Amino acid sequence: MDCGVFTSKTVLLFLSLIFWAAGVALTYVGAYVIKSYNNFDNFLQDKYTLIPAAIIIGVGVVMFVFGLVGCCATVKESKIGLSFFFLIILLIFAAEVAALSLGFLYQGRLTADLERSMDEVFVKYDGQNAETRAVDNLQIQFQCCGVDTMANWTKTPWFASHSTVPLSCCKNTTDPECTGKLDQPDLLHKEGCKPELEQFLESVLSYGLLVILGFAIIKFFGMMSVCVITCKTGTRRSGYQPLYA
Repeated sequence: MDCGVFTSKTVLLFLSLIFWAAGVALTYVGAYVIKSYNNFDNFLQDKYTLIPAAIIIGVGVVMFVFGLVGCCATVKESKIGLSFFFLIILLIFAAEVAALSLGFLYQGRLTADLERSMDEVFVKYDGQNAETRAVDNLQIQFQCCGVDTMANWTKTPWFASHSTVPLSCCKNTTDPECTGKLDQPDLLHKEGCKPELEQFLESVLSYGLLVILGFAIIKFFGMMSVCVITCKTGTRRSGYQPLYA
């Protein structure tokens, strides 16, 4: 067997296996990104930031289904099958490039979106509503207080009526000595929540983009391999050579 064809077929068979594994992996990554963002949906008004994650899940499902097509087409060197497989790889590659582009675009808009939405949510804090639960969960999870600093609470209706910050600002929320008064600085978190939340969401998005980039590179080599096999088989005068020949 021609060395180039053997290498290309090996790459494509490996790519077919990667399709199955990647289908599962990408679906998990997309679901993880969406779940991570939904945990803080009160602070994210722009839901379009989830588009890259939705694309990842769609690509993952398609890759899992069509992995078998690539495997059969490669072993039999079917020009129709290989052409179909090439088209699938090309479409997935285009979707991954689109997801990368959108991911980088929304990553740049994340700071402004958080700045606007977090200010609005913190102002609505009243100790009982959904915004209250979101803020308390955020401050407890990230061990922070306020948007940028603890002093942000002094500009809210909650502070105006209670003269305290929420108890979720306490370093130990079960400590009875922590009442939320500003004259207890040693018992309160001073760092703001926006930098912590921004860093967390950016790391989740970066993780997803890195996975997409890795699989996009594999797809590129897969398309090159299909071209090599198709060109070689087109010049043969008879039959096809199985992978083990």
